[in-house]
Amino acid sequence: MAGADGFVVLESWVTTRSYISGYGPSQADVASFKALPGPPKVEKYPHAWRWYKHIASYQSEFSSLPGDPSKAYTTYGPEKSEASLNPKDAPKVAADEGEEDDDLFGSEDESEDEEAKKKREENLAAYKKKKEGKTKPAAKSIVTLDVKPWDDETDMKKLEENLRTIEIDGLTWGASKLVPLAFGIKKLQINLVVEDEKVSIDDLQQQIESDEDHVQSTDVAAMQKL
Repeated sequence: MAGADGFVVLESWVTTRSYISGYGPSQADVASFKALPGPPKVEKYPHAWRWYKHIASYQSEFSSLPGDPSKAYTTYGPEKSEASLNPKDAPKVAADEGEEDDDLFGSEDESEDEEAKKKREENLAAYKKKKEGKTKPAAKSIVTLDVKPWDDETDMKKLEENLRTIEIDGLTWGASKLVPLAFGIKKLQINLVVEDEKVSIDDLQQQIESDEDHVQSTDVAAMQKL
């Protein structure tokens, strides 16, 4: 689809279509887009320019669009007989052969075009709504906290019970274990998963440390994005 001829064919094809094939962006659009030397001039090819700018907005999604990416752009679009590269080369229909048929079927063709256009717009609107409705999964982190008691006489079972009563939207407590420190003192090491936008680790540590009867301090031993 090189040079001005390619823009002429594209302009003719997308004048009544939003996409090269079907009712949504596909590999047909990707192949045709990549075959162009650059964007069409809006003043000469307004419909081709509109299509080009629209498909360009999907560049980050090209590989995931439906269709066969191995097909060349030449497998899509009009045949020579459907859209001539040069309109003056298009075959002419004799007036005495075409006028009567035009009168008989003109209104029906217009009705079909309107119906096809309406259907295409409805499908496009549904596609955009579906795309906008998709929400990215919440960013999460897995955290390992060290919770240190005051001494070897601290009730570690009670310490953990109090800790697990803390409930925050986006916080999930995980497995835990006691890890020896020194002089018979053991710290509680506990895993948890948090949604980054909902849970502040600093605030969580403050809540844990508010159990002053059992908790001396807390430290983040490890943190990793999921």
